[in-house]
Amino acid sequence: MKKRVSLIFALYSLVLTSNAQETTIELFNGSNLDGWVNHGEEKWYVEQGELICESGPKAEYGYLSTTNFYKDFELSLEFKQENNGNSGVFFRSSFEGTKVTGWQVEVAPPGHDSGGIYESYGRGWLIKPDPEKDKALKMGEWNTMKIKVVGPEVTTWLNGMEMVHLTDEKIGASEGAIALQIHDGGGIKVRWRNIKLKPITASNQNEK
Repeated sequence: MKKRVSLIFALYSLVLTSNAQETTIELFNGSNLDGWVNHGEEKWYVEQGELICESGPKAEYGYLSTTNFYKDFELSLEFKQENNGNSGVFFRSSFEGTKVTGWQVEVAPPGHDSGGIYESYGRGWLIKPDPEKDKALKMGEWNTMKIKVVGPEVTTWLNGMEMVHLTDEKIGASEGAIALQIHDGGGIKVRWRNIKLKPITASNQNEK
């Protein structure tokens, strides 16, 4: 009887592990830019398993977006800023050249609202973190960002600290790509790794 119970428990654990693996999508494979689209003339390349964005000669805006669109999800990634590190993570976004329609979770140098949400070519800043939360950012070191988007609700975390929570009906009605940004102005270099997305369905939307 004990052996049967142990076997059932082992099989159940295996199923749970398998399901968890199936629902987590590795957006960046660590080897190349398969599954991504480059918008603009700025530099995107892979080096030692890291995805790197770097300003090009024109020092304009640049974006790297997923080929697939995502609606409800939890996205986690790591970034390390070099130089001024002004960048961002877009969600539910679409592109015409380097004109983006969608929302950005800010990745910026200290004092410039990392973790806040900005609407490009629209309403501008929708919400900024409280200034004291800026201490969560570790400039020049690896940072972990998490973004959870469910319907009209968006929550962001930086290194475990909740930065903002926003409910917005316009966001709720949209769907689009995940994208990384290079800000204009030149001199920008940011490293990215472990970019993982977990789709959220009715069965797992209450998970934290």
